[in-house]
Amino acid sequence: MTKRILIPIADGTEDLEAVALVDVLRRSGADVTVASVGGLTVKCAKGVQITADHALSDCVSEQYDLIVLPGGSKGAEHLRDNAQLTSMLKAQRDSGRLYGAICASPAVVLEHHGLLAGKKATAYPGYESKLKDPSRAHERVVIDGSCVTSQGPGTAVEFGLVLIEQLFGKAKRTEIERQIIF
Repeated sequence: MTKRILIPIADGTEDLEAVALVDVLRRSGADVTVASVGGLTVKCAKGVQITADHALSDCVSEQYDLIVLPGGSKGAEHLRDNAQLTSMLKAQRDSGRLYGAICASPAVVLEHHGLLAGKKATAYPGYESKLKDPSRAHERVVIDGSCVTSQGPGTAVEFGLVLIEQLFGKAKRTEIERQIIF
């Protein structure tokens, strides 16, 4: 059965994280939907423009195996302020389905909305002070139950591979890892 993944983006999203996550996760065979909380074309933090597959509002009634947020401070703020995304993330957590975030988004979005309550997490260096429990903030990727977090652009591919392992198992992760790491 194909796994369904939602990657929300917004103006100010960290370019490398968004593109790396989409690329790595699509290589796994997952059905990856990129959804914008603003207009369909998003201007990322470093100026790259990404055209989303859908507006987030078109995805609200759908169910996903994973919702994963790229970072970028401004992008994370836009994601944090979107009530539909917040509801989707809370439903994802409450159902035990996988959710995650990288860079600023663990602190700015997940922590802000109580989605890290009782969980260990990491975030971009400098954002660890915004985590209620920064005890594992020094780690590149942290898995705590159905929540997976990562530090930033330099860990984006690794983060994507960890998500593949969570969704499909170790063999699929190894297969995709061999395609992209030489």
